[in-house]
Amino acid sequence: MRSIRSLVVAASVVAAGSLGAQTPEAGTGTTFHITPYAGYMFFGDYLKGPLGTSLTNAPGLMYGTQINMALSPNVSLVGNLGYTSSDIQIGVPFFGGVSSGLHSTMYMYDAGLEYDFGAMKNGSVPFTPFITGGVGAMRYNIEGDFLSTQATNLAGNVGLGADFVVGRGVALRLMAKDYIGQFNFQDATGLGLTGQTANNFALTAGLKFDF
Repeated sequence: MRSIRSLVVAASVVAAGSLGAQTPEAGTGTTFHITPYAGYMFFGDYLKGPLGTSLTNAPGLMYGTQINMALSPNVSLVGNLGYTSSDIQIGVPFFGGVSSGLHSTMYMYDAGLEYDFGAMKNGSVPFTPFITGGVGAMRYNIEGDFLSTQATNLAGNVGLGADFVVGRGVALRLMAKDYIGQFNFQDATGLGLTGQTANNFALTAGLKFDF
């Protein structure tokens, strides 16, 4: 999995380094866009236990890279690779999150479609609002003092955001995205537990480069 994490970082570096070679204005119908981003992810409960207990991940920093390929003036095909890492917590009423002694690294792979509503202006700043949706997977690597396991679950996603033009061929992309999935306890533990569907919210900002 280190190679996957390195790929995310490498893609971000390549995108930043290529800015000087870009000539189109952001949002003028260019074919490809690449957006290295960073942000924060908030996790829903994977499992509800007795007396109000729950199992979840603590909020954590995330980063990744998104690639857009225009299919029409307003519709794009989107591919995304993201990474985050945090401790697994047990939710206890009146005490909040209690560490379980386990740490989880997560990779999000997804593809989907994005629809933008066309260029608008907020004062003198041009921006383009958009919505997005897709499907993919969330890959968990879980480690502790006496445990090392993995799990992968299907995850749909929906999101919205806006691109703010900041220069020639570059825009600031702000986005909120909800990864919706059910943790695969069978894959992780071999037990026939059924978790609940969790909403995992990612709030990110990145630079979108035109090609």
